[in-house]
Amino acid sequence: MFTRRRFVQAATATTALTPFLTSAATADAYPDREIHSIGMFPAGSGADVMVRYFSNRLSEMAGKPVIVDNKAGAFGNIATSFVARAKPDGYTIYIAPGSSVLAAAPSLFNQLSYDPINDFEHITTLFKVSFIQIVAGSSPYKTVADLTKALKEKGASGSYGSLANTGLVSSELYKKAFGLNTVEVKYKEVQSMIIDLVNGVTDFCHIDPTSVLGQLQDGSVRAISTSSSQRISALPDVPSAAEAGIADLDLVAWWSVHAPKGTPKPILDQLETWFNKLARDDAAAKWLATIGCDPYPGDGKLVRQLLEKDIKAWEGYVKLANIPKIG
Repeated sequence: MFTRRRFVQAATATTALTPFLTSAATADAYPDREIHSIGMFPAGSGADVMVRYFSNRLSEMAGKPVIVDNKAGAFGNIATSFVARAKPDGYTIYIAPGSSVLAAAPSLFNQLSYDPINDFEHITTLFKVSFIQIVAGSSPYKTVADLTKALKEKGASGSYGSLANTGLVSSELYKKAFGLNTVEVKYKEVQSMIIDLVNGVTDFCHIDPTSVLGQLQDGSVRAISTSSSQRISALPDVPSAAEAGIADLDLVAWWSVHAPKGTPKPILDQLETWFNKLARDDAAAKWLATIGCDPYPGDGKLVRQLLEKDIKAWEGYVKLANIPKIG
């Protein structure tokens, strides 16, 4: 006999299973409409090209449009805050340089509207890039040793260009390694910084290789080291910081994929599978090599470990480079 007690027990069991059944059904149907990929960079910028490349490739795999929504400004905070508040349904994703945005944010801003670790679902790492130390192609500096000798002689009359915080920190770590008094010259955009470097206004800078591939190829600038302890496979002839004798410089910008907190795990697993397939894809690896980047497949656990490590590291970087907090 189907008693009232058994009816209540059955109803309770069904209610308990509902979230799991709903999640499974959602994952099975995912995606059934367009996905929005939030970009923190201005449309058409060098870094925006990376977001669009992987968003387009994801669209091919998912079989639905992946629309890039650019929300530039506030050093990535506008885009990051938007993602943190978005509906956790798998239709909002965030492809971003986690090392210099999420990890650096607590040390760069007095107030944040999000927790970089706990307000997101971290899907996977995607690729990485080391900054490179460059000098003018017409300069006599062929190696880090050549540059260092000249800067010691120049003292405070020597200078370097800075644009992004990763480049600034890399340069300050280089200065610290050799006890240099070289002065920072701040720039708002890359073109002016490179023009001044080529014309001898400044002596060197650390920069994302994506921004100067053309100048590297035509010889107007020369790369003399990376900002990491290893060489970049995309630029195999450029010595690593360790090989160049720059102690304690191992700064790598890694890009990662994130979603709002609470996005169903089956959907996160599907996104991780797609993005890691892309990270291991030969065509993607060749494309990344053309812009000086290396593939970096991983998972959510790795992203979280990197965030925890780099959040602590950026506390020291900000003090070393004397970077003022914002807000």
